[in-house]
Amino acid sequence: MSTRRISSVCQVGDIAIGGDNPIRIQSMATVDTNDTEGCVAQAKRIIDAGGELVRFTTQGTREAENMKNISTRLKADGYPQPLVADVHFNANVADVAARYCEKVRINPGNYVDPARTFKHLEYSDEEYQEELKKIEARLLPFITICKEQHTAVRIGVNHGSLSDRIMSRYGDTPEGIVESCMEFLRIFQREQFNDVVISIKASNTVVMVQTVRLLVKTMDGEDMHYPLHLGVTEAGEGEDGRIKSAVGIGSLLTEGIGDTIRVSLSEEPECEIPVARKLVELIPECTLLRQKAEESIHDDTITLQLDAPDWETLQLKAAMAVGALLIDRKAHQLVLHSPTFSSEQLVTLADAILQAARIKFTKTEYISCPGCGRTLYDLPRTIARIKEATQHLVGLKIGIMGCIVNGPGEMADADYGYVGAGRGKISLYRGKECVLKNIPEEEAVERLLEIIERSKKE
Repeated sequence: MSTRRISSVCQVGDIAIGGDNPIRIQSMATVDTNDTEGCVAQAKRIIDAGGELVRFTTQGTREAENMKNISTRLKADGYPQPLVADVHFNANVADVAARYCEKVRINPGNYVDPARTFKHLEYSDEEYQEELKKIEARLLPFITICKEQHTAVRIGVNHGSLSDRIMSRYGDTPEGIVESCMEFLRIFQREQFNDVVISIKASNTVVMVQTVRLLVKTMDGEDMHYPLHLGVTEAGEGEDGRIKSAVGIGSLLTEGIGDTIRVSLSEEPECEIPVARKLVELIPECTLLRQKAEESIHDDTITLQLDAPDWETLQLKAAMAVGALLIDRKAHQLVLHSPTFSSEQLVTLADAILQAARIKFTKTEYISCPGCGRTLYDLPRTIARIKEATQHLVGLKIGIMGCIVNGPGEMADADYGYVGAGRGKISLYRGKECVLKNIPEEEAVERLLEIIERSKKE
């Protein structure tokens, strides 16, 4: 039975992450961060459900400064849990947020580098080193503020927002994703700033698991042992979102990797907490089930006998137990047995797990984000409309993104994409190409379907 990876401890307010501490559960608010009342109410629901940290998007200085008001209100009402500011595109905002939050998340893909455009850039070794010096020069003032304020940092790399610089030198590879993280992490280590958590996320479970494993190996090789935050971005909603999260997050948890987790569902954020809690609770049982599943492999098939008190628990347990074996391609077929559920249910579940592991596609694949304060349209309603119109298109991959932070990148392997471009405005993609830009939201779903139909005829 695997043991948990030994990491250093990151202190986030009164919460310690890593070391011998419990695996921490967190979520992210979806309301506008300028809406103090809405943020406070949503944070309370997340915390009441069992969330130990709450993250808010801070896309500008105004949002970062309002974190002070949100924090003050929550603490006055008896909610001392640490708050996290989520920063993209604007390093100045991180400096402000570090004064008002217990932790700040920064994204190496857009902290200094410009937003990803899929352009290939050429650098000599000397020019590349100059780019790294720019990163260090911009990080040092931020690190100084964090030291003064006792603010923790999450270095959060997303597969969907790697910089053109990283992509040009390393390609779209786990090595490139890891190096994007390590460039920043080495600076924090040199500055002897240790209240750091690392995350590497992707909507593709195979990429996510392989890259986190490589990150652990790379950090160990450089004598770094920072705690890890786990998550599958844009996992979706309902059963698909839960199964995909269990395959990705659960695979690593059964290997002893992970100090804090978030299950990213396109639902109300408090709905994420019970799912995350269940994954943590299932670690001992699923670690043993994983061994049994590996022993069962015959003729390229995993056969697993298991049971659970309810359907959701069975879904999570099965996906968590076999996820790593499928990601490592130790088998390409899955047969599940359970005395409580019908054979039809179990076949459907096996197919869903195989799809989550990117082996066999038996239905439409939706890559949908959970939403945040940047999302300027009704995400759940839009997802429902798109699903209703496209669920018959087996094997088609459709990205549904609230904003451009991960949008074009995270859905780069999708066939079509629906991305929030501004208030009431949507951009539509075919592959990586934006084919309609800033169209009215009320027209966007119909226009997306027209693009799909036109492409099918072509």
